[in-house]
Amino acid sequence: MRAYLASSIGVACTAALALPLALYPGPAHARTERAATSGSTQSLPLLPLASGGLDRGVAASGGDTGDRGVAAPDVRPFSLVGVVWDRPSADLRARVQVRTRAVGSGEWSPWRELLPYEDEAPDPDSPERRSARAHGGTAPLWVGDSDGVQARVRAERTATPDADGRAATADADGRAVAGGVRAAALPAGLRLELVDPGEAPAPPPGRGALRALPAHPVPPRPVPPRPARTHPVPTRPAPPQSVPTRPARTHPVLTPGGAGAAPGAKPSAGLSSGKPSAGSLSGKPSAGLPSGSSSGKPSPDPSSPRPSPSKTTAGPLPSPDPSTQPPSALGAEVTKASAAGHTAPRPRIITRAGWGADEKIREKGHVYSKTVKVAFIHHTVTGNKYSCSQAPSVVRSIYRYHVKSLGWRDYGYNFTIDKCGKIYEGRSGGVAKAVRGAHTLGFNTNSMGVAVLGTFSTKKPPAKAVKAIAKLTAWKLGLFKRNPRGTTHLVSGGGNKYKKGASVKLHVIAGHRDGFATECPGKRLYKKLGSVRKTAARLQGR
Repeated sequence: MRAYLASSIGVACTAALALPLALYPGPAHARTERAATSGSTQSLPLLPLASGGLDRGVAASGGDTGDRGVAAPDVRPFSLVGVVWDRPSADLRARVQVRTRAVGSGEWSPWRELLPYEDEAPDPDSPERRSARAHGGTAPLWVGDSDGVQARVRAERTATPDADGRAATADADGRAVAGGVRAAALPAGLRLELVDPGEAPAPPPGRGALRALPAHPVPPRPVPPRPARTHPVPTRPAPPQSVPTRPARTHPVLTPGGAGAAPGAKPSAGLSSGKPSAGSLSGKPSAGLPSGSSSGKPSPDPSSPRPSPSKTTAGPLPSPDPSTQPPSALGAEVTKASAAGHTAPRPRIITRAGWGADEKIREKGHVYSKTVKVAFIHHTVTGNKYSCSQAPSVVRSIYRYHVKSLGWRDYGYNFTIDKCGKIYEGRSGGVAKAVRGAHTLGFNTNSMGVAVLGTFSTKKPPAKAVKAIAKLTAWKLGLFKRNPRGTTHLVSGGGNKYKKGASVKLHVIAGHRDGFATECPGKRLYKKLGSVRKTAARLQGR
């Protein structure tokens, strides 16, 4: 079916981008995959356009120089859009714009640009990038509840000399004034992705977030033993033969979180039901997700039975708090933190279960680095038009886009922070572990990626988000003995700023642009990294 948008669309846009669009017939023809509770993705091909309309004569299997576009006024609701193509190594030398129609009001948004995403990706030689499932793509854009979309892709124009060798010139619309104009070839397989985050199922009780954890466990206070308490016994006539004196009953000393905790005492930090954390590889509790806070003074239950004098404990441990982790998990983190010397409290972290990650769509298993030397700070470039209550939906949408549209093994960032300062667990594998992500092309090994939801090229990042970056990096870098105000070296895996194998000196808390020629994390957020380093170091006690 062929059709054209009304000419009013072209009037509302610049002449350079006034392209005829292909009217998409509707959701029945979209390549779609759907899950009942975790959303869906609609994939609409961006078809070649010519001055007279849709040009079906251009081969779809190779690169071409035709502009692309699509108009889909009637599609299933979606909230995030992006453009992808077949080969992840192919460059999209083009300007990509979309406009969407809001559900309910029916109003169309202005044209908005989709920015490049080539540098926030798996490393060049990694299996994740070499996978047949991997694709190139733009950064996704959060557009809110929408049910209509138009998109257009205009290839870059390059002026060429004329036959007499005169220098070529072009006007503001890209039309040749002298010589000719050549359009850049577009990558094959261009398509528009429409992502519906769906409704997240309620997380299991107590597993929606990891509670804040102190930097050091509170050691039990040494308590001098109490004098033995004896119980008077009525005088009786002496038996005909001597009987050994019965030992006096004593009450054991209760220490916070110790083995002598009474059944009615509050559970100490680190106890849990032993259930696996969201996204863990096996059914065993993950050592990467300790939780809880150190308990204060014990609160023994006066009604609890007295212990037998032959036993050294006061009874079984209390019922564990399902929102915390087992003692083995806490011990692993405490041991690492104590060895580091400078530690910081762990902030509250919303787990993958808490934001509704569909664990069925990601690849099983995890990939780890040996350590974490650098924390790279990003902005997601998804726009700032979201509310804090919508943040979990935005994270679910990005996760789905990374996995189903770009073909990555999992969510790219290790952590994400919203405008209200809430911290979200990103790629699965354990928040305290050195999980290898897909966030800084060439430097994903021995680093972690922290992304702030939004675009901060010209907009000032929220103070709560900046503070959350400092809290998170202070804690996580402290586990690996890193000074937030220090520098270190990473070996480049290859990129547009450093060649493969180069040893690069970086801040321990660095911006994405420090490892790759990119605008990320935005000019305004990048300026805040100095204060982030200072605050994180102070939180570590430096």
